[in-house]
Amino acid sequence: MRIAVLGAGAWGTAVAIAAARGATEPVRLWLRDAEQARAMAATRVNQRYLPQVRLPEQVEVVSGAIADAVAQADLVVLGTPLAALRQSLQMLCAAGQPAAHVPVVWLCKGVEPTGEAGAVGRLPHEVYADVGGPWPCGVLSGPSFALEVAQGRPTALVAASRDAQVRRLLVQAFHGSVLRVYENDDVTGVEVGGAVKNVLALATGICDGLELGLNARAALITRGLAEMTRLGLALGGRAETFMGLSGVGDLVLTATGGLSRNRRVGLLLAEGRSMPEILASLGHVAEGVHCARAVVQRAAGLGVHMPISEAVVRLLDGQVDAHALVQGLLGRDPTVE
Repeated sequence: MRIAVLGAGAWGTAVAIAAARGATEPVRLWLRDAEQARAMAATRVNQRYLPQVRLPEQVEVVSGAIADAVAQADLVVLGTPLAALRQSLQMLCAAGQPAAHVPVVWLCKGVEPTGEAGAVGRLPHEVYADVGGPWPCGVLSGPSFALEVAQGRPTALVAASRDAQVRRLLVQAFHGSVLRVYENDDVTGVEVGGAVKNVLALATGICDGLELGLNARAALITRGLAEMTRLGLALGGRAETFMGLSGVGDLVLTATGGLSRNRRVGLLLAEGRSMPEILASLGHVAEGVHCARAVVQRAAGLGVHMPISEAVVRLLDGQVDAHALVQGLLGRDPTVE
């Protein structure tokens, strides 16, 4: 199988490395930046995003025209952040590549913000529908830190698509001895889980940064899962999806794992650090910061109450500090579970 991965951030690079394990064809990893591509091809290391892992020889690093990068591909994987998904899809449409029967799947998680009054943010599959690409499509998601996937540590992912052939192709491309891939046709549920868990990880980082204890962390994650599920059901997802890898699995990993950028943002907010200072120190995208407001706006439009996510937005907007956020959540009226 000929696989093209577009975007060489940490996750795009890790997925290219995973696909290269046991591959009979080179895995093409495309970068927009020609100078960075030359450096990676020469050193066999993504020094900026994943310096700990050497690229296997089966990973072919390229730049240049995107049409050339996806030519002859059997599967195209978009490894860009959500903010670049729309543009990447438009570039493929303009290039007339890949062929219409070739699946195009994305790795990004979040809700695309919108600056238009009255408009709501879009999940990745809705961005795809807006662009109107001709390809069968899907998403590869689940609890996964890029570094551990690149290192070959055991990981389980979800291949989500409404097209059974796309799901099977993703399993064929990535399932192996250290990477398990499960099929799911609930694209909406998988994408909602991937988006909301980042917002909840910010809240959990704040909880841990304030040293509120393990009881508080467990309560926050559990009630956060309830928020995620309410939104997902309102958008047409299935309840069982949120009990799986792309729901509770991804939430637990991102909320508690030391490699989580969103959790790291929460920890730094609890220290009283400013958001510009925090983002400058990360060097990577923390999707929860960018999509929190879009998540809450989408929920409000559906009449879905998400108190934890709403509190995170107030904090990001500077309306409350970390201590006030916690006091506001603890001061809510009692209710039923």
